[in-house]
Amino acid sequence: MRRAAVNRLSERIGENTKVALMKVLLVEDDASMRSTLERALSRRGFELTLCDDGGRALPLWQATRPDAVMLDLTLPGLDGLEVLQQARRAGLATPVLILTARGTVGDRILGLNTGADDYLPKPFDLDELEARLRALGRRNPAGADSGTTRLGSLVHDRQSGAIYFKDEVLELTPREARLIHALLARPGHAVSKEKLFELVFAGEPDVQYEAVEVVAYRLRKKLAHTGVSLVTLRGLGYLLKAT
Repeated sequence: MRRAAVNRLSERIGENTKVALMKVLLVEDDASMRSTLERALSRRGFELTLCDDGGRALPLWQATRPDAVMLDLTLPGLDGLEVLQQARRAGLATPVLILTARGTVGDRILGLNTGADDYLPKPFDLDELEARLRALGRRNPAGADSGTTRLGSLVHDRQSGAIYFKDEVLELTPREARLIHALLARPGHAVSKEKLFELVFAGEPDVQYEAVEVVAYRLRKKLAHTGVSLVTLRGLGYLLKAT
């Protein structure tokens, strides 16, 4: 009886003291490397999301809101540096560790100047990789993209990516969501059509440039009753404004 009671108590304690795993997005096109890192880091207490294409990296980054990103530079779809540039322009402040065989000093400087937080050339030691990821996590203990952004009656939950109006989730398509996320990252400032096109249609090479106007038109209609307007500034782009 006593042993059974102790076991039940231990189970309850275990359930109440579960440690949240550090969420990491791994963007790496080498299947063997992805598999190796997934197995090794999962055993070390990380929760991995995998991506093998630069064109799909940004939407996945926005959807999963990781605690850190491991980013290869040489990727299909979009180069890793371009993925990083787009993420920073979209307001994603997640710490980034670049993993690449391009290990020259010039490459490292370029990556760090683009917005990376750390750089680890291949091949690397798994213990060192874990230590660097933990260090990034300590810099960003609550998640760099946690919290909310408010504009008028709209609330952007940066953890989930959801947009709320009067405590109800605003129903948006993925493209509309990417557009409003980019605009909310710079409230009160215009974002050019060029930048919005890159962010909204990342990884969609066959889309025409004018398609960003269609997405903006549809988003404007959905915002019509919220007290927040999507304003077109000729020659400058779009901005969100509370009316």
